[in-house]
Parts: sequence; structure tokens; C-alpha cells
Amino acid sequence: MAETAFTVWFTGMSGSGKTTLAKLLAGELMELSLPCEVLDSGRIRQAMNRSAGFSREEIETVLKRIAYECKMLNRNGVIAIVAAVSPYRDIRDAIREDVSRFIEVYCRCPMEVLVRRDEGDLFGRAERGEVDHVAGVNAPYEEPMKPEVLLNTDIEKAESSARKIITTLRLLGYLPAKQPTGYTAKEEEIIRQRLQDLGYI
Repeated sequence: MAETAFTVWFTGMSGSGKTTLAKLLAGELMELSLPCEVLDSGRIRQAMNRSAGFSREEIETVLKRIAYECKMLNRNGVIAIVAAVSPYRDIRDAIREDVSRFIEVYCRCPMEVLVRRDEGDLFGRAERGEVDHVAGVNAPYEEPMKPEVLLNTDIEKAESSARKIITTLRLLGYLPAKQPTGYTAKEEEIIRQRLQDLGYI
């Protein structure tokens, strides 16, 4: 199983649905009897990196530690599922190079929708200068150029997004080819064509 394990890395701004979808994907994989572990960067910061701030260097350090955990999990046959804003493209690309069998999932969502979802007023506090380093407000968020999976989480239902990820994993050869996904042949062909256009298959 070790050689078939992989890492699914969810990126996107706060409130875009990363953690929700990571947990949903984990449930789908566990139903297939595939061992997996969700690594949520917020929880990892609280448990292991509480002193780390949000400068570019500190973000890079935290993400590289998470990437190392992914490699250890994969080496032991466990699928790693990461939910992390991970705002800098070059850091994500470096992690892609370091972690073999890496799939990037971009949770794209318009700012106006993120603000509506923001029960903790994170974006409002950032706008007022009360909080620093909030990606998309007073810190950068660099969109992925070629994510294997692009999810428009403002309009897609979570279950549909999870099926899209499962379909992509199957088409890339990470899951058995005959694994049912709930997608129609036409929908699968759209995903297949996108992966071909990006050079992944």
C-alpha cells in the first residue's frame, strides 16, 4: 500500500471549504477501506506550532513540517489529506516537488461569499487593521496555476465537489479504474480533457 499512497492538498482562502471537503473526502476514502489522515493546518498550529506567526518564512516552516508529515504517512501506506490556506504559490510548488504523488485541490470562492460565511469576522477585522496576515485582505493569496482539481465552492455542492475529486483521483490512477464516482460519462470526459490540457494525463 505504501507505493500507492498519495497526498491531497487543499488550498484556498479562509472560509472556502477546505476543511469541510477534506473531511468529506476522508469519509469517502474510508468507505473504500483506504487508510487516510486529515491534517488541518489550524489544528496543527494549535497543537505543535503555537509560537509560529504568519510571516512568509513562518508560514513556509509550518507548511514544510506538514509536508514532512505527509511523506511519513505516505511512506507507511496512509493517504494524507491537507487543508491549509498555503497562500504562496512557490511554496506549494516546492512541496509538490518534495512530496511525490501530490494532488492540488484549489477551493476557489469569491470574497463577497467568504465575507458572508465569516462568522468570526476575520476579514472585517483585517480590513479594520485589527488582524494582520489575512490572505486576500492584508496579505497575498496566490492562486494555483495548474491545480489537478478546481472547485468553485460558492456554487458547487460539497458532495459534488467530493465526487469530482474522487473522479480525478481515479483518472490519474491513484484509485482503482473501476471505482464508481457518481459522475456521468460526459462529466468524466470533461474532467479527463482538463487533466489532459494541463498535462497530467
